[in-house]
Amino acid sequence: MNIIWLGHGSFRIEIEDQVVLVDPWLNGNPMLPEDQYAAATAGATHILVTHAHFDHIADVVQISKDTGAPLSGMYELAQYLHAQGAVEGQAFNMGGTIAIGDSVTASMVPASHSSTADVGGTRRYMGTESGFVLRGEGHTIYISGDTGLMADMAWIGDYYKPDIGILSAGGHFTMDMDMAAYAARTYFDFKTVIPCHYRTMPMLEQSAQALENGVLPGTSVIEPRVMQAITL
Repeated sequence: MNIIWLGHGSFRIEIEDQVVLVDPWLNGNPMLPEDQYAAATAGATHILVTHAHFDHIADVVQISKDTGAPLSGMYELAQYLHAQGAVEGQAFNMGGTIAIGDSVTASMVPASHSSTADVGGTRRYMGTESGFVLRGEGHTIYISGDTGLMADMAWIGDYYKPDIGILSAGGHFTMDMDMAAYAARTYFDFKTVIPCHYRTMPMLEQSAQALENGVLPGTSVIEPRVMQAITL
């Protein structure tokens, strides 16, 4: 399995025979060079979206059209994006689990954030923000999406028992590194933690050192590098 950071909150996850893009943001993403756009999305088989903010959905309709990858996410948001031309995947909701190919599943779990988009010059509510639990290749990955620290992490950790955590940790809009470390050691038994939604802009945290310092012994914190695969 390869987990590839596209910068900010965007990921390419190569798992089983699937290539899953999570919140792929290309145009305007200051961390992803334009000459890497094609490689970032090549062979995509599915797109998951966590919420409706521009830095998570701005490019997903076009990527879906270009690759043929179906798009799935929160009911209201997925229906809106399907209506805009994205290939229809699953419009589902909290507690739901969908199949991605024959061997991968994605379960929707809560996040604590917001989820609106500009539609016709006005802000439109797009359903509740979310995270995902992705299962395949013997791993369970908790993808927090944009979120603050929340008590729901207790049951997510207990019920799904993820061994890999992809945690938003830049502060300002989401948890910061200290909060992400607290979440990791309090609610989960991760073997590997990968921070995201940081370094994109000056107001966000630039280093994951506080996260690395705060997790339990035996937990590996991997600072991702854009378009460099983390193989697990």
